[in-house]
Amino acid sequence: MDSYNIDSHKIHYHPERLAAWQRGEIVAPIYLEISPSGACNCRCKFCGMDFIGYKKRFWDTDLLKGRVARMGALGLKSIMYAGEGEPFLHPELADIIVHTQERGVDVAITTNAIVMQPAISEQILGHVSWIKASVNAGSSETYATVHGVDGKKFSDAIKNLEQAAQIRSRKGHRCTLGMQMVLLPENVQEAVPLAEMAKNIGMDYLVIKPYSQHPLSGNRDYEGLRYSDLLEMEERLAALNTERFKVIFRSATMRKLEAEERSFKHCLGLPFAGYVDTGGDMWGCLAYISDKRFYFGNIITEDPEEVFYGKRRAEALRWAATDLDVQQCRTNCRLDAVNTFLGQLDNPHHHVNFI
Repeated sequence: MDSYNIDSHKIHYHPERLAAWQRGEIVAPIYLEISPSGACNCRCKFCGMDFIGYKKRFWDTDLLKGRVARMGALGLKSIMYAGEGEPFLHPELADIIVHTQERGVDVAITTNAIVMQPAISEQILGHVSWIKASVNAGSSETYATVHGVDGKKFSDAIKNLEQAAQIRSRKGHRCTLGMQMVLLPENVQEAVPLAEMAKNIGMDYLVIKPYSQHPLSGNRDYEGLRYSDLLEMEERLAALNTERFKVIFRSATMRKLEAEERSFKHCLGLPFAGYVDTGGDMWGCLAYISDKRFYFGNIITEDPEEVFYGKRRAEALRWAATDLDVQQCRTNCRLDAVNTFLGQLDNPHHHVNFI
């Protein structure tokens, strides 16, 4: 049911970049997550970025546009605007999105959709590959508890998403619209109602995903949360699937929480992705922000080419590929599936020619 490969990876669609990596070259990232806003209008109970402090800092629009154009010329293929805060709190994000796509870089957004009003959707939907809204409840009461805001914001988010779907349909845009729910004890009974709501307002999918403890987060309420007793939900949710709408229940990711060890020994995926915070610092991994071993440079004070191909990033990538103990990494890292694939590619079984 996961035609979007959300519970898997898409690295195999980039054979030229993979071939360069196999030759030992330092390659430009395919994908970056960039945080345009440090501020956030929610205080979600599961937030993994709480340790940064929701600082009210924002990228300068013209500066970010220039850096995006430069990184696109260097080979960057996609940007997801998300990060430490709510991206749409940046007052000029719509303009940044349009510019990014016009410079040949694919754009995606992860948002809570509370301030993603129709005027914004009118401007951006023709320039975005996908938008995923974090909606972690099926009622205003639970939304208030989980998101840490007035429950009325639940209806604001749902209405904005419904109107985005209507605008997309009216204008014939191809942007994929979806929701995601982090499955928690507080909202587990509302997964089905939320799926029904997502289907009814015109979303393409709802992702149900497990909680993953960020090592730097101050919140430890859900540390050790397991999902073995909830896997039966997948069948109930699948009953809502149609040709147009899918519930993507990340059961494979949930089962990984029970695994004693990862299926790969080293982090090989760092060359292909990265994270840029609101201060312009580029990090190899979102789970290791502030760890200088994962620091590549600053794309505000340095040319992105120097950050992509410079000594700092080259040394960090070599270290992660040989010495990093991945058993100490965040469970269900974004690059887990990529690392499994790259590990197999780097150490092929001796029967691989029997295709």
